[in-house]
Amino acid sequence: MNWNELNTVSQLEQIREESKEKPVVIFKHSTRCSTSRMVLDRLERNWKPEELGHVKAYFLDLISYREVSNQIAEQFDIEHESPQLLIISDGKAIYDRSHLGIDYHQIREELKN
Repeated sequence: MNWNELNTVSQLEQIREESKEKPVVIFKHSTRCSTSRMVLDRLERNWKPEELGHVKAYFLDLISYREVSNQIAEQFDIEHESPQLLIISDGKAIYDRSHLGIDYHQIREELKN
């Protein structure tokens, strides 16, 4: 999986703009959480570029960049959770799942629409 690092608040405006052209995924990962590690591993194993090559994926280490995580919650009007995956389209969060609710097959279906 080809992650783009998300580590500044200023990138959130860029993500909003990018999402007007193609869907953007944000994965919020806690390096202190075994569930987060398991979900990340499962997502990376299942991610197929031939199915989701049109999606730009961002990775946020929310322990190191907590301020960015807080801004995501505020700007996209979602409750902070970890691990958490969001799909941003047309500048808005259209999909938000956390913990074991993060499922590649559901993500793929959502991104087909």
